[in-house]
Formats: sequence, C-alpha cells, structure tokens
Amino acid sequence: MSENCKTHVILLACGSFNPVTRAHVHMFETARNFLHQTARYIVIGGIISPVHEGYRKQGLISSRHRLSMCQLAVQNSDWIRVDPWECYQETWQPTCDVLQHHRELMKRVMGCILSNVNSPSSPIVAQPHKEAQVNTVQLDQNHKPMPGKLLSKLGESVSRVCCFHPRSDVFPYIDENANLGSTVRYEEIELRIMLLCGSDLLESFSIPGLWKDDDLRVILGEFGLVCVPRDGTDTEQILRRSRLLSQYKKNILVAEDASFSPTAHISSTKSRLALQKGDGRVSEYLTQPIIDYILQNQLYISTSG
Repeated sequence: MSENCKTHVILLACGSFNPVTRAHVHMFETARNFLHQTARYIVIGGIISPVHEGYRKQGLISSRHRLSMCQLAVQNSDWIRVDPWECYQETWQPTCDVLQHHRELMKRVMGCILSNVNSPSSPIVAQPHKEAQVNTVQLDQNHKPMPGKLLSKLGESVSRVCCFHPRSDVFPYIDENANLGSTVRYEEIELRIMLLCGSDLLESFSIPGLWKDDDLRVILGEFGLVCVPRDGTDTEQILRRSRLLSQYKKNILVAEDASFSPTAHISSTKSRLALQKGDGRVSEYLTQPIIDYILQNQLYISTSG
C-alpha cells in the first residue's frame, strides 16, 4: 500500500505525567511500530498533553514542572511534542474535549477535514493553496496562551506540526519544525487523531460513574484508540467486561510489544516512591535530565508528593 493510501495518524496521550517516565515515551514508540507493521497506518506525529492542575489528583505537582519534564523527555524525538493547551485552560478538561480541541486545531492549521473511525473514506486532508503566516507566542504563568506557530508549507509533504523544544517558560502549541516522515506526493490523504493509552486507562473505562457514556462514545466512536498494555494484562477480558468497549471493539487497537519490554514495570507512582526513599532504581524509571530537574527543584521529595 502506498503511503498516500494509508491512514495518517497523530497519537495523542493524555495523563498526569507526574512525572513522565521512560515507559511513557516507550508507549509512543511501541504504538508507532505496531501501526506501521499493520501496513495500514503511518504515524506522522505524537502529542503529550499533561492534565490540568484542577484534576485534583493527590500529589499532582504544578503543570509548569510537568510540562518542563515532558519537554526534557522528548527533547531528542523528531516526532513527539508536548502541548500545553490542556494545562492552560481555566479548569480541568475531559479527555473527550482535549481530543476535539486538537481535531479542530488541525482543521484550522492544515485547512482540512479530519476523518473519524466511522467515515474513513470521505474526509481528507487537502493541500492548501497558500502558505500561512507563522507566529510565535511567549507564555508566562499569569496569562493564557494563544496558539503558537501555526502552519508550515504542506506542498508535497505532510505538514510539520510537531516537535519544538523551547525553554521551560515557552510552550508553543504548534511548530513547523518537525520531521514527520518522508516526502509524500499526494492529492489527498486521510488523517486521524487517535487516543494513545495504557491498559490501566482502558480498564478505567469500565468503572461505573468514572467516565460519561457520551464522552466514551465520542472517544471510541469518532477517534478510536491505541492501547499499549502492560505485560500480563488481559485486554480481551477488559473489553468483555464493558458494554461500550465491546460495542466499539473494532475501533480499539491493542499494540502488543513483540519483544520483552524493559519498561513494563515502570510507573509514575513507583518513580515518586523511589525518589522519596532515595532508591537508586529511579534511574531505571526516569531519564537523567528529568532526575536532575527533579532534584534541582526539590520535587517529590516529601511523602506528600
């Protein structure tokens, strides 16, 4: 299948990232490899969207620190970027709303109509006729940001919408500098944003009252998701336990890691505990730049988080 006939995918991961671990980045790589191996998809970008402080999760540190650590985690990636939109809203945003925001943003930025899992053949990304102006925005903690660098030339290649790694006090929304794959000659392509998650988030969909059914119908019915399960997780059992998950099973792609995953045992909770205890295994969980940032800012040192 030629590249322009494949579904082009942007993977979006929402979560606390408190702190971001090696496993979070490995999840993106595993999902991309899996989708490429199906020969039906080509992943053109990944987005990390840390949750708003209003989520009120115990031990959740400020969004400023979590955004900065996420930037450090992907500073060497040419396809994953960090997006601050969710953190800079007035209140916590449901995952469904975050997905819809990015879909609308891509429509404005790329001049396109994004497809969903129920209508894969008709919506397309059309090549724009003019090159848009590119703007940057300096953000601070006292002002809400406006969308930053909006558009690079599409021409004969996929728009470069990802991967700018600024100083910790500058968080642009979209940047044109990403390398999102080889040049593709096309008239039109199908582009889809999909939720990327672990099996713990997938399992939470079946907890009564935790998620709104209407939101799940949008997430599963319009966007679809890619799940990277932990070792030993029975995703089939998770899907069977939920009526909605069973209903939308065809829209849920489970990206099993064919090789042994050295990050399967890693979690943010274990990372915080290791930091509090001075456990040397923290270097297995977090990269050195993130450990240095945590120590420099004295994060997660107290037992209160």
